[in-house]
Amino acid sequence: MKTGLLIAVERELKAFLHSGGEIREEKVNGRTVYRTVMGDNEIFALCSGCGEIDAAAGTQLLITRYGCERMMNFGVTGALDPALKVEDLFVVRKVCHYDYDVSAVDPVKPHQYGEFPDEFIPLDETMIQEAKRAFPGLRETAAASGDRFVESKAEKQKLFALGCQICDMEIAAISRVCYLNHIPCLSIKCISDTYEGGSGDYYTNVERSAEKAFQVLGTLMK
Repeated sequence: MKTGLLIAVERELKAFLHSGGEIREEKVNGRTVYRTVMGDNEIFALCSGCGEIDAAAGTQLLITRYGCERMMNFGVTGALDPALKVEDLFVVRKVCHYDYDVSAVDPVKPHQYGEFPDEFIPLDETMIQEAKRAFPGLRETAAASGDRFVESKAEKQKLFALGCQICDMEIAAISRVCYLNHIPCLSIKCISDTYEGGSGDYYTNVERSAEKAFQVLGTLMK
């Protein structure tokens, strides 16, 4: 199966590049796509850059140029729930794009896309269950996703009140593009910075937490 792997930043990409398989590189429109095989999966991996716009562009590139039949994402995430710890590991069940709001002109709630019954974009149920079978103990979560590194406690509390335990800057875009292209999407996230932490914790923990998140996808694909 042709599987797209969308990674946000180079610090997270290292986990994939150091996975031990033979990886080929090619340039496409100035971007580097990494190709390898894991089990029955032909992998096309791209480090998109940070944020929703870059993630959306990268996801569509992998789908359009390489015909990816499903999309996977792994990486680090910030905690909105005070109970979560560094290296806590999750599969994302649904995501709220908290920067999105057309409720002033359409009959929807803030953050809600009209195709869905509430503020959340669902990820693929079959892939979620496959990941949980491959990695017993993997917990499900709801994510908040937008174009800001969330550091203030006031904003963390606001997003937590939406029903989200974690936050990132890409998975809303990835899941939305996958929905529009009718392909399944899976995201594995690992805590790098806690509710009490911030950018300092992120830089300290990003590579280690990214490696732990990639272990789930590696186990699943092999």
